[in-house]
Amino acid sequence: MDLTITKTTSPKAKPEDESKLVFGRTFTDHMLIIDYTEGIGWHDARIVPYGPLEMDPATTVLHYGQAIFEGLKAYNCPDGKVRMFRPDANMHRINVSNERLCIPPIDEEEFMKAMMKLVDVERDWIPKAPGTSLYVRPFIFSTDVFLGVHPSATYKFMVILSPVGSYYKEGLDPVKIYVEDEYVRAVRGGMGFAKTLGNYAASLKAQEVAEEKGYSQVLWLDGVERKYVEEVGTMNVCFKIAGEVITPALNGSILSGITRDSVIKVLKSKGIPVTERRISIDEVIEAYDNGTLEEVFGTGTAAVISPVGELCHKGKKMIINNGEIGEVSQMLYDTITGIQSGVVEDTFGWTRVVE
Repeated sequence: MDLTITKTTSPKAKPEDESKLVFGRTFTDHMLIIDYTEGIGWHDARIVPYGPLEMDPATTVLHYGQAIFEGLKAYNCPDGKVRMFRPDANMHRINVSNERLCIPPIDEEEFMKAMMKLVDVERDWIPKAPGTSLYVRPFIFSTDVFLGVHPSATYKFMVILSPVGSYYKEGLDPVKIYVEDEYVRAVRGGMGFAKTLGNYAASLKAQEVAEEKGYSQVLWLDGVERKYVEEVGTMNVCFKIAGEVITPALNGSILSGITRDSVIKVLKSKGIPVTERRISIDEVIEAYDNGTLEEVFGTGTAAVISPVGELCHKGKKMIINNGEIGEVSQMLYDTITGIQSGVVEDTFGWTRVVE
């Protein structure tokens, strides 16, 4: 793929205090754009100065939401190299989402190279403080101008970058999770497995209710029986019960998390029993009541591992592991973040050096 680069003539001032970086509020000088036109394919790949887009009011994405996105990170490592964590997995998941949203597939390797070139251009924006990183947001949206429910014939693939601070500024503080039993995020046959905008819009009301009750996130149950655990608002979820780690099986309504997959592989490599299967909220409560619910944690790009200190279901509050991070959760966090930052050997072949 031919890629043109146009550098900005007005570079922005970079954040001076990396400890004050807020997620998704600061953006770098450049962005990547690749266009799609039916009959031509993906074309005109370019890195250009970051700036607003001009859109017709009738652009289809504004009315019908035909769009997908991804999220991953780049890290400044102690050896001076910049590494990205499993970018190939994100590119593959883009095509999984594309297929569900009737968006043309991308060439995963070529688009990954273009994305990594953007990171290379912006490597001076990658913070160096422990726990910090450069958040990478690829996304695709329809750009036809018409009103009518039909797949677009034109699209834009874009990547923007944002330096972000440490998710845990004072250690891994367990979060409080509210089990949602009224609202539904997704059902099998829908778009729950795709990383598309509508899934997140559907989660906002329940998230708002949970926050009003003093909880940071929602734990979703299945949309049919309201019985089986699915995922947390922005993460997959795992339960350690009687020494075994259990995570809900991918069933068509759960996002196939890349951190989730990494966790499963690390657990297996350490000889820790891990199972993907259906697990009901009643089974979780029973394990809590009989003392075998040892740890609960979420997995996702932003936090990597997010220990859960409290679950609340229909007024029943369950304090997990005395509200402290568990041994397995800590091991997973240390292992995966160590691989990401280059201080733990990457025996899985997950990282890619940006050159």
